[in-house]
Amino acid sequence: MPLWRGRALALVGILLVGLNLRTAVAALSPIFAEISVDVPLGSLSIGVLGMLPPVCFTLFGIAAPMLHRRFGLERVLVTALVAMLLGHVIRSMADNFSVLSSASALTFAGMGVANVLLPPLVKKYFPDRIGLLTSLYATSMAVGATLPPLFAVPLTMAAGWRLSVGIWGVFALLSILPWLAIIISNRTRISAPVDVAAEEAEPEILGRVWHSKIAWSLMLVFALTGLNAYSMFAWLPAILADTTSTSAAEAGALLALYAGVGLPVSLLVPLLAGRMRNVGVLIYAGVLFYVLGYLGLLLAPDALTWLWVALAGLGPLLFPLSLVLINMRTRSHDGAVALSGFVQGVGYGLAALGPLVLGVLHELSDGWTLPLVFLLISALAVVVAGSVVSRPRILEDDWVRGTSAEDTVLDDRA
Repeated sequence: MPLWRGRALALVGILLVGLNLRTAVAALSPIFAEISVDVPLGSLSIGVLGMLPPVCFTLFGIAAPMLHRRFGLERVLVTALVAMLLGHVIRSMADNFSVLSSASALTFAGMGVANVLLPPLVKKYFPDRIGLLTSLYATSMAVGATLPPLFAVPLTMAAGWRLSVGIWGVFALLSILPWLAIIISNRTRISAPVDVAAEEAEPEILGRVWHSKIAWSLMLVFALTGLNAYSMFAWLPAILADTTSTSAAEAGALLALYAGVGLPVSLLVPLLAGRMRNVGVLIYAGVLFYVLGYLGLLLAPDALTWLWVALAGLGPLLFPLSLVLINMRTRSHDGAVALSGFVQGVGYGLAALGPLVLGVLHELSDGWTLPLVFLLISALAVVVAGSVVSRPRILEDDWVRGTSAEDTVLDDRA
């Protein structure tokens, strides 16, 4: 079936949602100094803001499958997008830390729900193009993570930090429109709540996923990747300010580089994964990039700084890989929803520890060596979980009585 035929709005909507899922995460750290003039921020406050995204992604990611089951994918998604929009606007008007953090949490809550709903949306509207659509929306997410740190300092210098923080709400507003059009045009089919009593199997699926080796391994790969990514989004400008001769604008540009190198890999990795029977090569490549980047920042931070940042930024290729594996390791729509909720819900909870742990280690050691060593060790731990999830197996096969998932091999499929 042609990509556009009968589903152009869904395609545009998925890409716009992807564009929104990281803008709020990367918009603050390059301009913490400017924000602190109006909203005092210390190390603890920065650590809290840094851990808010994965914490909210966890709490609301766990709730997303239940909300989807009760109200439907599209309606829950639009509500999540409205929450993002309001969060962007309110935090741009914050005059104290409570408002700034609460509004940020509202934005991240919407993102947490949308994170979990995107893989099932791809499976629903593009079951014949899962690899391609995952590549496209993962690339869109990478663009959304790259733009804020790139423009944060120039926008702040030109019009103040409030515009720099709030302007990303425009993307959230635009992303609402195609999904509203889909809901209106398919009102009978989409807007009717799901008959919970008629779907007795789904609660069983949501419970069983917690006992799956595949689910736990994929969740750990996702969690450790998130731990590294959110730690760098929160602290990379500070690390560079203390260990190199870069200016604030240059540190923001390097954070944009960290996010931006993910653009090509976000496009390529899901496509490659769809054609590989064993994705271990991709997992080990991601770990290697992490190791080289962190070693460079540890041993020679002021020499070839851009190279170390770029290498560390290639490590999160494991993120789009995890997203496409959610669909590749499931057979059913309900299985994809359950696995997506578990991997992203629990995974983001563990990832939330990263920014906070880095802040504590920095305070204890009064330097960045110990925090970077912690990130290096966490990246190496991906190898263990990756060795399990790289094997071609399907989640539902864990639940077939008398069948070992270890012995079940995926059929050849793109």
